[in-house]
This record gives sequence, C-alpha cells and structure tokens, in this order.
Amino acid sequence: MTNLMETHCSFCKRNHKEVQRLIAGPDGIYICDECVTLCQEILEEEAGQISQPEFKLELVPAPREIYQHLNEWVVGQDQAKRVLSVAVYNHYKRIANSTPQDDVLLEKSNILLIGPTGCGKTLLARTLANILDVPFTIADATSLTEAGYVGEDVENILLSLIQAAGYDLARAANGIVYIDEIDKIARKTGANPSITRDVSGEGVQQALLKIIEGGQIGFPGAQTPNGRKEWSQSELLGHVSPDDLLKFGLIPEFVGRIPMAVSVDPLDKDDLVRILTEPRNAIVKQFQRLFALDNVELVFTPDALTTAAEEALKLETGARGLRTIIERTLLDVMFEIPSRRDVRKCVVSGEIIANRSQPLLLTQAERPVEWQLQNTA
Repeated sequence: MTNLMETHCSFCKRNHKEVQRLIAGPDGIYICDECVTLCQEILEEEAGQISQPEFKLELVPAPREIYQHLNEWVVGQDQAKRVLSVAVYNHYKRIANSTPQDDVLLEKSNILLIGPTGCGKTLLARTLANILDVPFTIADATSLTEAGYVGEDVENILLSLIQAAGYDLARAANGIVYIDEIDKIARKTGANPSITRDVSGEGVQQALLKIIEGGQIGFPGAQTPNGRKEWSQSELLGHVSPDDLLKFGLIPEFVGRIPMAVSVDPLDKDDLVRILTEPRNAIVKQFQRLFALDNVELVFTPDALTTAAEEALKLETGARGLRTIIERTLLDVMFEIPSRRDVRKCVVSGEIIANRSQPLLLTQAERPVEWQLQNTA
C-alpha cells in the first residue's frame, strides 16, 4: 500500500495537502485536480473549441425599447438615455455582423459619460447590462497602474469581466465594461509634467487603448464663450469638446477612441423626490417591502420625501445620499419592530427626518405605540 504521506502529483509534484484531490492511475501515477483542469484547457484550445461568440441581433431590443426600459429604473437623464440606447444597439449590430460586407468594416465605438457624482452614470451602465442580460463589471480607474508597478493592471479589468461571465469567454465577449473615476487618470500637467514617472496617469491611458479600440489582450490566471453669460454646470458639461478633454489631461490617442461624450445632468430636489418613489427599485419601495415582511406598513408623508431630498442635496453626493438618510431614519425601528407583535404601521414625516427623531409606530387600531430604544450593552 502506498504511503499517503508520500503521494504527490506526478506532473506538478505537489503533495496531497497542497491540492484538493489526487487521482490515482496505474503504477503509482497520480494527477491533481488543477493539472486535470489545465490539460482540459490545453486540449480545448488546440481543438479550436474556444470559438467566436454567436450573437443574434433579434435578441437585442430596439433603441426605443432600451430607452423605455431605462426609464423604469433611472429618473431623468433623457439625452444620456437616448445616446446610450442608440450606441448600444449599434454596438451589438456590429457584433452580430462581424464579417465585413461590401468592404465596409464597422468599427467599435465607446462612450464617455460626464457628470457629478451620484447622478446615475453607474446606474445607467448597470441597467443596460441587466436589460441585455450580458456580463457587467466595474473597474475603478484610481487603482490602475502601469504593468510592473504596485496596483491593478489594466488586464485585470477583462479578467473581472470573464469572472462575471462565469469564465464563459463567448459570453464575456458580449459584456459591458464600466471604468469609473476616469478623470483620476488624467496625465500630470504643468511646467514639468514628465519629471517623475506617471504610472497611474498617462501610462494607464496608454495601457487602456487596446481594450478601448478592441485589440486582443493577454491576461494572467470647459471654456466660457464670448460675453458675460454665466453657464450652469450641466450647460458647461453639455458643451465639453475633445479639446477640453485634452486640456484636462486625457491623451490624444485616448480621446480619439471615444467618439461620443455625453453629459449627465446634476440632480435637483424634484429629481431626488422622484428617485425615492418612481423607479422599479425605488428606495421607498425597497424599505416598504422589507417592513411588509414583518407585517408592518411603512408610510412616508409627502413632506418626508421633500425633506429627504433637501437633506440629500446638503450631502452633495447625489442620489447616493438618499439611502443614507432613509437608513439613518429607519435604523432604530428596524431594530425594534421584529421583536414586537403590536406594531402594524410606521409613519415617517418631514419633521422626523429633519430633527432625526423616531418614526411614529401605530397598532392595528391606529393607536400610537409607546417605545424607547433599549440599551443593548
């Protein structure tokens, strides 16, 4: 009988403690699970089983349908929705007709979304991926560096997309990559921009070019016009030109591969009130569902929605601030309600949100419930 302590993979030489499983063969030969997987990948590649993805255009909604779907999830941003709807539809037409016809080659297109934080840029991209049922990944540009330096390599963006596709390369090829905080990789400017190595600026932009232009990647296991008119932030962003992007610090090669830049408008109080209640995943709807699971009706008065929007504007984080305010207002009652059987209704008013006081709890007969958060220490 072979000594278990002596068994090891005959290929990679790792012992049974270093792998999940060792498979025994004749004459004392063993192979580990990792070597089996590697062999399978080699055979599939040699047999040409990793083929180009087949994509059917009839499965892609028309631009108007994409726009209508976006309306169900995203409040406002009408122009951005239209631009994205057309661009995404044309993109998948290009994929479905990858073989050139009449010597016309459809080139890959990319979109630059410009706007303040919390106004829906990420939500637009994520919703598009959900509508199309394609893999989606978010990359944080602030963590990217040139290869060989401490930080994330650009190739890891595609690795993350492949992971989101369940390692299905054909499915990943139709996915969407959203690179957030792209403004953070603007190259250094000034009198001496090249004194130090710009490993997280121009270098990263250069590394991103292959992804943006559709190359093959290997990866491991704004100015004021004449006159005195003062423009709002949304008006300024709507007039951003390629020259503005170059002056900001994006390199010409990078700007040249993003033919379309669309501005996303800042959100005002009315937008934030609508975001609280209108989308299919509206924050108020989500919390009402959570309370309903405890047989409690959650009610927000009209002035509560307005006050929440006003408080969110003070945070200057866009729609993200809404969840912060609602979570803060409901935290104590969400802690208390599951332990009680007399509460059937929770009412939140504008005064409660503004003063950070406790919501009103009512019984089935609409009688107020006296309660006080107990010290758990």
